[in-house]
Amino acid sequence: MNANVLIESATPATRKSRQARVIWGQRVVTVGGDAPVRVQSMTNTDTADAIGTAIQVKELALAGSEMVRITVNTPEAAEAVPHVREQLDRMGIDVPLIGDFHYNGHRLLADYPACAQALSKYRINPGNVGKGDKHDRQFGQMIDIALRWQKPVRIGVNWGSLDQELLARLMDDNSRRAVPWDAKPVMYEALIRSAIGSARLAQSMGMDANQIILSCKVSGVQDLISVYRALAKRTDHPLHLGLTEAGMGTKGTVASTTAMSILLQEGIGDTIRVSLTPAPGEARTQEVVIASEILQSLGLRTFVPSVTACPGCGRTTSTTFQELTQQIDQFLRTQMPVWREKYPGVEKLKVAVMGCIVNGPGESKHADIGISLPGTGESPAAPVFIDGEKRMTLRGEGIAQDFQRVVEEYIDNRFGDRRATETSVATT
Repeated sequence: MNANVLIESATPATRKSRQARVIWGQRVVTVGGDAPVRVQSMTNTDTADAIGTAIQVKELALAGSEMVRITVNTPEAAEAVPHVREQLDRMGIDVPLIGDFHYNGHRLLADYPACAQALSKYRINPGNVGKGDKHDRQFGQMIDIALRWQKPVRIGVNWGSLDQELLARLMDDNSRRAVPWDAKPVMYEALIRSAIGSARLAQSMGMDANQIILSCKVSGVQDLISVYRALAKRTDHPLHLGLTEAGMGTKGTVASTTAMSILLQEGIGDTIRVSLTPAPGEARTQEVVIASEILQSLGLRTFVPSVTACPGCGRTTSTTFQELTQQIDQFLRTQMPVWREKYPGVEKLKVAVMGCIVNGPGESKHADIGISLPGTGESPAAPVFIDGEKRMTLRGEGIAQDFQRVVEEYIDNRFGDRRATETSVATT
């Protein structure tokens, strides 16, 4: 290897989209431009159940979702939306609500103005706002209402509900080419034209370009990458990114992570959602956790303290380090809704929980606070490193509980002092 070759760290490309603003009360969430990539999620409750929907929105918001989308598909759901908002306000949850409309959104928004006002943003699917001459008219009705209440919109195209008239026209045009494209590129083009064409139509009706967010969702990893690379070259609207119908468990997690990480690394994507099918009994919040981890792993956002842990091997036959890792990780995540306010900057904390002496001391020194637990055949002692230096050694049956207390004390000493300092500066 040439000694003069410099290996640079990989950093995500700078995003080039314009900004949009999603507002609710005193809360303003900026999307696009130099704003952070935002995490979104969606409820799976019946929106007509205002209490149940509000509870799930609260859970998603506390898990880190910065906007939450709810289905508005029936008069009962539309009528319940203001009550969902009221319940959230009573609980102190100021997360913006996005209304998800299909087929009858123009009627619901017109017939239930309280719903239109309570929502912070409307999601419009141009593939099912109406056919023929109804398409532009009904789409226009939704845009008019968005303008009346000063709401941004996401024009969300999905290849499962793509405008079939547009696709048919493009297929006909393609058949007349000297060298016709394959069917898939024509599908990509239909998705992109539907999104961009709808945005232009909305602007011609008076909507500011800064109030329009676009998405072109597909369910294949390579398809998503191809579509969004092309879309990003042809528009500067903020882009909502997500692999639709990603699936369940490992498949959905890996597929979403793969597709979105590649695009985010290229500077494509301003909001993201992991559309994960929950396993029976699994919390809906899992998709928020995964979305947050994607952004944190790429170095784009920091949501919760990171916990570094070894995978385990024959040197770590004890399950102590596994149990402690899980315990510390759950503890940090559970405390974050409170700690965000109490300990500014705590989300950048790095904790290491290692299982033996091979990499344990080294990783612990790299972390803010770390512990190297005894592996097979090692003496029953666990050195604890704080800010790169060995500070103590824990022994006995209560190592896990003792280390958790050490972590809590460290957080209070380091970040509690910061809060006091910031408060003092702010009042002088």
